[in-house]
Amino acid sequence: MTANRATITGALPDTLAGVDAPAPGYRGKVRDVFRRGDELLLVATERISAFDVVLGTVPFKGQLLTEQAAFWLDKAAVVIETHLLDRPDPQAMRVKRTHAIPVELVVRGYLTGSLLREPAESRGSAYGLAIDKALPAFAAFAEPIITPTTKEAVGVHDRPCSLAELVAAGTVERRHLDRCVEAALALFQMGQAHAAAQGLVLVDTKYEMGLIGDRVVLIDEIHTADSSRFWIASTYAERLRAGEPPEMLDKERLRRWLLGRGFSGHGTPPELTDEVRVDLAYHYWDLTERVTGRAFAPVEGDPLGRIARVVRSFLGT
Repeated sequence: MTANRATITGALPDTLAGVDAPAPGYRGKVRDVFRRGDELLLVATERISAFDVVLGTVPFKGQLLTEQAAFWLDKAAVVIETHLLDRPDPQAMRVKRTHAIPVELVVRGYLTGSLLREPAESRGSAYGLAIDKALPAFAAFAEPIITPTTKEAVGVHDRPCSLAELVAAGTVERRHLDRCVEAALALFQMGQAHAAAQGLVLVDTKYEMGLIGDRVVLIDEIHTADSSRFWIASTYAERLRAGEPPEMLDKERLRRWLLGRGFSGHGTPPELTDEVRVDLAYHYWDLTERVTGRAFAPVEGDPLGRIARVVRSFLGT
């Protein structure tokens, strides 16, 4: 993997911060979105966000996330209809347009992340849950739990809530939410089984759904290093016995770096160093190959011109 670090380092000047010509119809934290009729083109830029704040760029991140997302969306089709149509570029997906349900369903199998950072006495209460305050850090729950959040605009922090609150507020109809929850738990079970076969632990993840007519459809990404936590299975128990956190292959590495510098989403974030950018890309690359079971072959060079041509072809301009 040393060669991968050298490739990543060489790509530091050539990251895709965004597509401006043509301009996207919508710009999310990570993706630039273009619309044509009932279809969307989702361009995964190299932008990286944490705590709902866009922080900079990471080499090859768009290609790595798209590789992961497309792999998992193909597998997810046995559980629920997905929005994926095809991939016209290594970092773009052509998808069906849906009416997005403004909710993120976070399914958690282990005590970690933001839930672990909550006070033990009130842990989970924002989601309508009561979690054993004696449960050790990084331990598995008896059964996966769901901790929903609202889906807010870029720059606005998503808000934790309970499933009952989502229905009471009219955010989503009960029948649609029930289908979302059923699908999320089935997808998580499928993801954990595949991850285990690859020597990984799928720790937690978020799912987003949309509606096509009255059908609930899986949208956005699924089981990626941006939307999920993955640990190395072979060292998990040993590291816990030693009082150390599990080996991580996901964005939690970045969150921990930020927290160590006093940033948790408020105020001015620290500037990402090239070392941090390379390290994150390296571990995203490692996760991609472990999950898919095949070598990742990045398209090198400045991606802007290539992506702009893909966008213009999609838009017919």
